[in-house]
Amino acid sequence: MEKGDVFHVSEEKFSDQVLQSDLPVLVDFWAPWCSPCLAITPVVEELAKEYRGRIKVGKINVDENPGTPSTFGIRGIPTLILFKGGKAVNQVVGAVPKTRLKALIEESLK
Repeated sequence: MEKGDVFHVSEEKFSDQVLQSDLPVLVDFWAPWCSPCLAITPVVEELAKEYRGRIKVGKINVDENPGTPSTFGIRGIPTLILFKGGKAVNQVVGAVPKTRLKALIEESLK
């Protein structure tokens, strides 16, 4: 299920893989038909490599897992949420620049 440093999250495993993680987890809420989602994928994969060992990076398909986006009030995709200690601590919506995502990650590592 994993592609490089990015893992795929399902609703069944969300709590184990994300909320109970010892490391902060950046989760990309996406869908295969979403052009901005596909555009940001290479950036998300680069960040997973750059921050390997310091954060985890996961992707959850909102079409296959509709309950989780609803739980977190997601209205648009891509939405990237950073979870730390079982809580959503920061989020961005849209295909934002890599610098914005790096700032979000760095903030969580302080």
